[in-house]
Amino acid sequence: MPARSIDTATLSFGLVTIPVKIFSTSQHSEEIHFHMIHAGCGQRLKQQYVCPEHGPVEREDIGKGYEVAKGRMVELAPAELKALDAVAQEEIELAAFVPAAAVDPIYLDRAYYLAPGRGGDRAFHLFREALIDADLVGIARYAARGKQYVTMVRPYDEPKHGATLVLHQLRYRDEVKPLAELELARPPKVPAAELKLALQVIEALRRDAFDPAAYRDEVKGRVRDLIAEKVESGEEIVAPEHAPRAAAAPDLMAALKASLEGGAAEAAPAKKNGKRTRVAHARHHRASSTSREHRARHR
Repeated sequence: MPARSIDTATLSFGLVTIPVKIFSTSQHSEEIHFHMIHAGCGQRLKQQYVCPEHGPVEREDIGKGYEVAKGRMVELAPAELKALDAVAQEEIELAAFVPAAAVDPIYLDRAYYLAPGRGGDRAFHLFREALIDADLVGIARYAARGKQYVTMVRPYDEPKHGATLVLHQLRYRDEVKPLAELELARPPKVPAAELKLALQVIEALRRDAFDPAAYRDEVKGRVRDLIAEKVESGEEIVAPEHAPRAAAAPDLMAALKASLEGGAAEAAPAKKNGKRTRVAHARHHRASSTSREHRARHR
């Protein structure tokens, strides 16, 4: 089945624009994912956010904040965050061309395939050949999904499958830990005899090319084997179906008294259809000790 592009963009430099399609290089189907479950039960666990002061928080009440000091938060509204997002330009704007060796691999992050978009086949491959002849890679800006990225564009080919370009998302300088933080000592002087021996060992393992197919994830293989054994031996756990929960009965006396006090909403059932009914935090904390005494008296 042909791969589907995850986005489209325009590759531009000078007055040249080339429509391109962007493809992920990751094979998610090959990854093994585990889920958090109730041990011995098999039921998947659900995540719940809890406020230390107000208890469980519904998803619609979750915001975003930045901690400016210990215990001091600045809350940012959704509209404010959206205004800060980088506007998706759908343009990979090449700003410079440098030798590939000038970009240290420590700055490489994610990688994506680029392919010609509609009507851009000729210009795409012309640009690719120009990069090869110049022995350079392109450094570009790219804005997508509310973020701005610095990227590298380079030629890529597999003799049996074709040739294209690869877009590497790069880390910014402040995203790479400075080597100075390691507080390394000065390298010692290496004895000539030891250096010669090390070079002999390296030469014995030297290969003309890197073959990724020669390497396998042995841990992943062992995990697959173990899972297959458990399935075959019947050790898998079948999670039970959810039994419908009965709605909690309301505290009738408290509801009547709250109605007289104009606070009927505070006396709503604690649960509804198996889910916690949300009550505004401010109202919850205005419940008086008198109401609690009444409830205790009539239990």
